Amino acid sequence: MDSISIISSVIFIFFCAFIFSVANSSTLGVNYVSSLLEIQERERAPSSVQLTAAYGVLNRLIPSHFSSFQFHIIPKEHCGGEFCFNISNHPGSARDGSPEILIHGTTAVDILSGVHWYLKYWCGAHISWSKTGGAQLASVPDPGSLPAVQDAGVLVKRPVPWSYYQNAVTSSYTFAWWDWKRWEKEIDWMALQGINLPLAFTGQEAIWQKVFKNFNISTSNLDDFFGGPAFLAWSRMGNLHKWGGPLPQSWLDQQLILQKKILGRMYELGMTPVLPGFSGNVPAALKHVFPSAKISRLGNWFTVNSDTRWCCTYLLDATDPLFVEIGKAFIEQQLKEYGRSSHIYNCDTFDENTPPVDDPDYISSLGATIFKGMQSADSDAVWLMQGWLFTYDPFWRPTQMKALLHSVPLGKLIVLDLYAEVKPIWATSKQFYGIPYIWCMLHNFAGNVEMYGVLDAVGSGPVEARTSENSTMVGVGMSMEGIEQNPVVYDLMSEMAFQHRPVDVKAWIDLYSRRRYGRFVQPMQDAWNILYHTIYNCTDGAYDKNRDVIVSFPDLDPNSISTLQTVLNDVHEQYGKRYLRRAILEEPNDSYDKPHLWYSTSEVIHALKLFLESGNQLSDSSTYRYDLVDLTRQALAKYANELFLDAIEAYKLDDLHAVAHLSQKFLGLVEDLDMLLGCHDGFLLGPWIESAKELAQDEDQERQFEWNARTQITMWFDNTELEASLLRDYGNKYWSGLLRDYYGPRAAIYFKYLIESLEEGKGFNLQAWRREWIKLTNSWQSSRNVFPVKSRGNALNVSQWLFEKYLQDLGSHDH
Repeated sequence: MDSISIISSVIFIFFCAFIFSVANSSTLGVNYVSSLLEIQERERAPSSVQLTAAYGVLNRLIPSHFSSFQFHIIPKEHCGGEFCFNISNHPGSARDGSPEILIHGTTAVDILSGVHWYLKYWCGAHISWSKTGGAQLASVPDPGSLPAVQDAGVLVKRPVPWSYYQNAVTSSYTFAWWDWKRWEKEIDWMALQGINLPLAFTGQEAIWQKVFKNFNISTSNLDDFFGGPAFLAWSRMGNLHKWGGPLPQSWLDQQLILQKKILGRMYELGMTPVLPGFSGNVPAALKHVFPSAKISRLGNWFTVNSDTRWCCTYLLDATDPLFVEIGKAFIEQQLKEYGRSSHIYNCDTFDENTPPVDDPDYISSLGATIFKGMQSADSDAVWLMQGWLFTYDPFWRPTQMKALLHSVPLGKLIVLDLYAEVKPIWATSKQFYGIPYIWCMLHNFAGNVEMYGVLDAVGSGPVEARTSENSTMVGVGMSMEGIEQNPVVYDLMSEMAFQHRPVDVKAWIDLYSRRRYGRFVQPMQDAWNILYHTIYNCTDGAYDKNRDVIVSFPDLDPNSISTLQTVLNDVHEQYGKRYLRRAILEEPNDSYDKPHLWYSTSEVIHALKLFLESGNQLSDSSTYRYDLVDLTRQALAKYANELFLDAIEAYKLDDLHAVAHLSQKFLGLVEDLDMLLGCHDGFLLGPWIESAKELAQDEDQERQFEWNARTQITMWFDNTELEASLLRDYGNKYWSGLLRDYYGPRAAIYFKYLIESLEEGKGFNLQAWRREWIKLTNSWQSSRNVFPVKSRGNALNVSQWLFEKYLQDLGSHDH
């Protein structure tokens, strides 16, 4: 099918699916925050500033078409009082060299959302992060040949005003080592996706340094308070202190400079950046300066033996008068440094820090005081709070939840329904008991690499919430813990900021496949239809944290890994013995966090076969190569889980030959996977480590920052020779270099002791395994070997070879 046919079909389906997108929409929640919206509208950057910023994004995205578009800022009154964009044909487009497409928008973000909408649905283009394949713009016709829209133009309104972005921990799992060059790309991506309410947490430690100085806390006292560069998210939340630190002054200074650039660009684009507020987390030294203050020590957070060097931080009670003083000083210092704010402040005092008593009056007083700290510095302040605590903590029963939510004047508190695609709180809390909220898709934990999604819930959930009775929804959001994975999920979710009706996801996926690769290829259409119904259709409600054996090796005696409760799929023979293949790992107690599997592996292997069949037509596409590597990785990772269980079962049968063979096969697979991942820049360890080192000012900092980078993705906190930290393999990654250098050698140690156990006729030496594994981990974290920052190898050839080596005979049945 040629590009014109693709564009024609895209436009036809577009209008079938989106013809209602011009409808007016509002909720009770929007009415409650109307005064804030009016203030932000008055304080938004001038139109000339926004237009300059919008043209800058266009030029960085597709410079060849810079002159093909013309932009105008329009008041919301032109859109019925809503945020919107309007795409139309430029009246002078018939003349050579004239702009072809005219886009009006209420902000620069809305204009750029219109650019993205046009490129998607008239030019068959696709935009994703560089690591996930980047922008597919090859399908965009040459300047002078851009397709026209209908004569009346295309008006698309936002059904709710805000599109939120980030999680409190994304700043560490993903952004830890970013410089301005990378941040500029991300802000461009945000604007094109319609995001207008992003967190802006960078550089806050420099602000705190200045604030605490006024409370007689010295810089050296803060060395024990701030975590290292890769652990600041958890330091800010009061989960840990000092771990990975101290922070060099140069780090504090450069991060503050970076934050000012970030905020400057966000404001230029008409965004509403969310600044941090004071949650009560304070340095230990504050107890000595204010001995009568109500400061309590929190409990252990995953350290070995409750090590107070890192754990058990201090929390200032919100009812203490000092709380408002510090909260006010923190906001004021930010206003002084940045010159302005958007009046929305994020604060999560109770995120994994449960209040000491459940008395509703006490909880209400806590909430009121937290808000008072903000309002004392900014009379227009609004508190933005993550709703994660309501998802996981049984403390928050209806009475306690209402006490907190109603402790602040209506319209002055906004809650993020953080995990709404799986466990929506709005539906069970009577719309957060009347409080404005934002429907958020969490999707990813810890920046794990896992193909996963709940696309049907994403395509309908926000609409269902907004159109429900007495809805208080005021926005949609993406609150993932780590980015640069599963681009299909984020493409759809960002679009929900403009959708007034549930999306026909099947039709949307068909378009996605064409846009993603820039052409129609039938096997790819078929493959994506399979992926939509399998990998991207997880409906079991399970928490998707990647625990594949390769990246999260079980620290257990093999005899405690049960095979009796395993889901059994088929029988196969090996070395004359019959074994049961299984799809998931089960264990009779809670000590083993088993891998999550919610789909038919044989169907996914068939999808991979279709991907490979498309290689001759698509191998020049970076988006295709990324998806091919990721899908091959996904299939092989699940197969590795089975190999591990086969080895465990052979061990229980005292079959030394089978254990030795299966162990070698597992370790060979890890080596092969590392080679596969090395074929695309999106799966490399090197950039993570090198970007950390590049921010260092001297050799000592370089060593510290690299150690931070290596530690975050392996094991946190000190350990004994025989006791590993509970926080291990949490931020695990399928990255080339990490498999070859760490995960493979770790698995080899375990298999070595399996074999020795059988050879010597003794039980598995769990202590010896742990001692050697922990030593390996500590050595790897302190090592300085260098990893590639550029991919090498032919992704298609390697994937084809691995498919034939491991998977070809497995696609005919589940296993």
